[in-house]
Amino acid sequence: MIGPRQVGKTTLAQDIAEGTDALYLDLESRADRDKLADPALFLSAYEDRLVILDEIHRVPEVFQELRGLIDTGRRKGKRTGRFLILGSASMDLLRQSGESLAGRIEYVALNPFDVLEAAPDGDALRRLWVRGGFPDSFLATSDADSFAFRQNFVRTYLERDVPQFGRRVPAETLERLWTMLAHNQGGLLNASRLASGLSITAPTVTSYIDLLVDLLLVRRLTPFHANVGKRLTKSPKVYVRDSGLVHALLGLEDYNDLAGHPVVGPSWEGFVIETLLAVAPPRTRASFYRTAAGAEIDLLLEMPGKGGLWAIEIKHGLSAKPTKGFHNARDDLNPDCAFVVSVGEERYPIAHAVEAIGLRAMADLIAAQ
Repeated sequence: MIGPRQVGKTTLAQDIAEGTDALYLDLESRADRDKLADPALFLSAYEDRLVILDEIHRVPEVFQELRGLIDTGRRKGKRTGRFLILGSASMDLLRQSGESLAGRIEYVALNPFDVLEAAPDGDALRRLWVRGGFPDSFLATSDADSFAFRQNFVRTYLERDVPQFGRRVPAETLERLWTMLAHNQGGLLNASRLASGLSITAPTVTSYIDLLVDLLLVRRLTPFHANVGKRLTKSPKVYVRDSGLVHALLGLEDYNDLAGHPVVGPSWEGFVIETLLAVAPPRTRASFYRTAAGAEIDLLLEMPGKGGLWAIEIKHGLSAKPTKGFHNARDDLNPDCAFVVSVGEERYPIAHAVEAIGLRAMADLIAAQ
């Protein structure tokens, strides 16, 4: 199991180890890495125990050895649950693990906290939005401590972690790009404009964004394509995935700072999108819809099976009145259901086949599909 690098993951793995008599190896530690100088010899001694390998990207060569150990265990009837692998979401690492352990591994994304896990009421939801879902940020004793944690996370991630993934990217340039994306949260990707501001080429910008997407720090939301006889937007929209990191990159420490900043609406939009995609059923396809004439839907969810097409408008504010562009887009696509998600908590009809709904209720509805 490989998930994105997430603060709090190591503590979780240690808790699992203590509760299950598992062997825990932190591969950031030289002492634990040295134990795997001969992985087959060392790990074969623990075939009756769960072995947790944390920060696996530090020793990716272990994948080759795991294949033989897993196959040997299968012949003895030990088919599942032998190794819990935690580490980078780097696509190179995922590809290597897939080639080495095809048919022997399941991938599980360790997302930050979402609304259903950490926001039972309005105050907690606002705190989750402002601080983001990384455990140490959300659970900090004060907004100042949370903000300091996220600023340090950005700095250490760029200076220490990214180089470990084999990409030699100037940390200062990548931070400036990340900050520019936060300023343009939810905007259409324009690599040439970003490149001009960074004094690099558009292909280089694209490769840097690819890296941030691979590391699950940035989301590219693709446009919905339909044969509706309209000129459709072809560029993806780009979001910094964790709202707390958006605010840290822009120097917004608490809700008062955020409420008066132009990013407040786009930040809420990104937060809603990440929340709903975190709870959506597997194989759900997400996109947005926009035409040159101004018809627009913030989020389209193509539900698996017979779930149909869901249209979701996202509004920051208590008013849930959708725009004319939303109604025009509904006429174009004829979705199976339509919702307007606002910061309020009430659910009520606002137009034919359109409901206003709060974020938590919307997440519950999607998770139940």
